[in-house]
Amino acid sequence: MTELKTDLLVIGAGSGGLSVAAGASQMGADVVLLEGHKMGGDCLNFGCVPSKALIASGKAAYGQTHSAAFGVADVTPQIDYGAAKDHVHNVIAQIEPMDSQERFEGLGVKVIREYGAFISSNQVQAGDHFVTARRIVIATGSSPLVPPIPGLDAVPYFTNETIFDLRERPDHLLIIGGGPIGMEMAQAHRRLGSKVTVIEGQRALGKDDPEAAAVVLEALRSEGIDIRESAMVAQIRGSEGAVEVVTENSEILKGSHLLIAAGRKANIDRLNLQAAGIDRTRTGIKTDEALRTTNRRIYAIGDVAGGMQFTHVAGYHAGIIIRSALFGLPSKAKTAHIPWATYTDPELAQVGLTEAQAHDQHGDRLEIARFDYHHNDRAISERRTNGFIKVMVVKGRPVGATIVGHQAGELINLWSLALANNLKMGQIAAMVSPYPTIGELNKRVAGAYFTPRLFENQTVKRVVRFVQRWIP
Repeated sequence: MTELKTDLLVIGAGSGGLSVAAGASQMGADVVLLEGHKMGGDCLNFGCVPSKALIASGKAAYGQTHSAAFGVADVTPQIDYGAAKDHVHNVIAQIEPMDSQERFEGLGVKVIREYGAFISSNQVQAGDHFVTARRIVIATGSSPLVPPIPGLDAVPYFTNETIFDLRERPDHLLIIGGGPIGMEMAQAHRRLGSKVTVIEGQRALGKDDPEAAAVVLEALRSEGIDIRESAMVAQIRGSEGAVEVVTENSEILKGSHLLIAAGRKANIDRLNLQAAGIDRTRTGIKTDEALRTTNRRIYAIGDVAGGMQFTHVAGYHAGIIIRSALFGLPSKAKTAHIPWATYTDPELAQVGLTEAQAHDQHGDRLEIARFDYHHNDRAISERRTNGFIKVMVVKGRPVGATIVGHQAGELINLWSLALANNLKMGQIAAMVSPYPTIGELNKRVAGAYFTPRLFENQTVKRVVRFVQRWIP
């Protein structure tokens, strides 16, 4: 057995854990990092990176079949599904060095490739290592939630952790779950030549603005994706290559492959949290606004904290921890300025309050500014006119933004900045955008907020008439 003492112990080498370890080590702290699986965690190996790479392959195939409007003849693409997966793994390989054990050891971090479990309030066992730490950060992330559906245990299925290793293109992919993961994988596979059926027990993209989600769902259905909403799964049966999903209304949906995309669960089972006096919640580890657990020397960040489950949230949490654990400064995690995006085509992005949430919180004080893509000249030139941006405004300040359309995930950045810094709509309107760009949509929606104040205001018109008549 090897005994170690350290300033900071980080459990989990995903996005959040790596950011904490790198920052803390470079700032002079003694850091130990534990990882029992793959460096880089879910995002690099099974989530954000491979999914976007596969989406890119699907986009390339789709472009070949939809180019006639640009004066380029449509062609039937020769799709090699295995080669598309090679592209996915090549992308992972290019990013891997930044998350590698060698890089972090070069930064001065001691990396132990074992899972960790608490044995006391400040000690963790990882293999034959016993680590005592002044501060501990739990960053173990989340993994696919596999619901207890009758018959599922007897039928082969994929999750996001295994689908990227599949080399043979599914003839007909059944997807249980109509959230972002399910919808992204549905469109990617449809564009790569698979038939796809999505089975969702409630509303597809149910956490997003319904009006914006409807634009995405209509686009996906137009590509031939069968989306079944309010379809609760009662049973799964069949065998490899012949899977059947039976819904509660006795409908039988048949396919060749099954993907479970029914949500995520926090990775806490290995940790032995009770030994450290750490309470848990229904969704993960209980934390306060500073991300401290019920053991004040231990923090939980990212997915395992049971809040918003996005890679960029884990990275944001890492900054909170650096400030608090290393410098002893007060620092609280906020969520109002945290954006998210679904990388379907069209994309769907949100930050702050949705329209319904803003109505509930602000009532008559709420104003909605809106601008449609079909009024944007760059969108027209690229035939990307499907979508809109709407901003929820209270007393001249944005409290939320919803964007659906081309590059929505890029456009939402500005509104995260606005919410993080409590900017006014006038400051957004003062921005100058190069013409013609998709980014001009952000300025134009701010202009739309001021349009009735300027062009429909009788006082403004009287002032203009006075100036034109009397001021030389």
